[in-house]
Amino acid sequence: MAVDVLVLNTAVADFRRDDFDFTDALVGKGGLAKCPTENAPRYSQQQLRNWINEGFATAGGPGNTAPLMAKAGLKVALAVNLGKGDYDGLDAQGRFIYDVMTTNGIDMSGTFIHPKLPTGTTYIHQASVGERGGIAYFPGANDDFDFQIHKKNVERLSPKIVYYMYSGLSARGDANAGNDLAEFIKWCRAKGAIAIADSHTLTGDPAGLIKSGKPVPEYRLLEPLLPELDLFFTSCDEAKMIENTLKGPRNWDRVDERRGIVDFLEFLCGQFWKKQGRTRLFGVTVGNGAYEKHIAPDGNAASPAKIESRFMAGQVVDLVGAGDSFRAGLLTYIARNLDSFKAGSINFAEAVQMGNLFASLYIKSPLTDRYTSRSYEKMLRVVRSRRDFPSFEAMQKAMS
Repeated sequence: MAVDVLVLNTAVADFRRDDFDFTDALVGKGGLAKCPTENAPRYSQQQLRNWINEGFATAGGPGNTAPLMAKAGLKVALAVNLGKGDYDGLDAQGRFIYDVMTTNGIDMSGTFIHPKLPTGTTYIHQASVGERGGIAYFPGANDDFDFQIHKKNVERLSPKIVYYMYSGLSARGDANAGNDLAEFIKWCRAKGAIAIADSHTLTGDPAGLIKSGKPVPEYRLLEPLLPELDLFFTSCDEAKMIENTLKGPRNWDRVDERRGIVDFLEFLCGQFWKKQGRTRLFGVTVGNGAYEKHIAPDGNAASPAKIESRFMAGQVVDLVGAGDSFRAGLLTYIARNLDSFKAGSINFAEAVQMGNLFASLYIKSPLTDRYTSRSYEKMLRVVRSRRDFPSFEAMQKAMS
């Protein structure tokens, strides 16, 4: 049974409450951190279940991508680790993720129930308006992601696209200096899949780290991985930290956004596009769109170009998942135009604009209604309309 997209790893339940101020003490005010699972707060399973029922939880990681692609008409499956427990075999967090995914049409047959570790959980302090609270991630079962187990899911589901989330967040997934993940991606491509992976380095002070020029060890994991990927998009801040790590420190205060991103993409592609003969697309997301650089199988490479989003109108509800939802739109477009992508003749600007649209809809929708059904055909009509939308409501109406 072939699926369009198989999303792997980092199943996580995100809990948001205004009384989670313990996260500020744990990771620093406004900080983000991957914390040891054994240090997770000792909330009972019943308490977590109550918060889930009261609407204080959302499905993170694949939850920011898989339902969006499924609602747009793709066949989507997950291959993830969830924790064992008393809720029909899963713990409270795992049952929540599983139910949210199946309700939204996701194939969960690739679930591995970990006998010892709990489902990955993030606690987010919902601070007052204008402030940013701490975000503490406890990986749980995600830390023991076994490629040998999940290779069977790849063989069984025969995905057109394999999407690994994320490099940098799994002890076992990141083992052997990232070479194990790189070999897994190489193996998936040999099976005929297009491959994409995200990087995710948790840091509470990206501006300070960028300014310092200090390398971030987790980004070294990208060195064996990037040559194997067909698709890779990262954020503007992460791009700077990646360059500081893989190339050397740069005085970013003296470089405007466009120049910095163009230089970064030229460096990244020059360094990691040694192998020719296939289409590749790398890019950087920014506040009002994304930059992309691509190469066709014949070696014809385009210069980096910015695709400015036409979907900026509306009030942002929550930026968490913005990059993930962007990639959901990008992959939806590529999956619907797979032969053109492989041939290098796809409309790359239109593909990125679809990512911009998905991201805008996601971050501006209520946390309780982020998966509103919108068909690919309706969204493609909006992308091709070349209209500027005066409001979020006008954008929604155009897709009704």
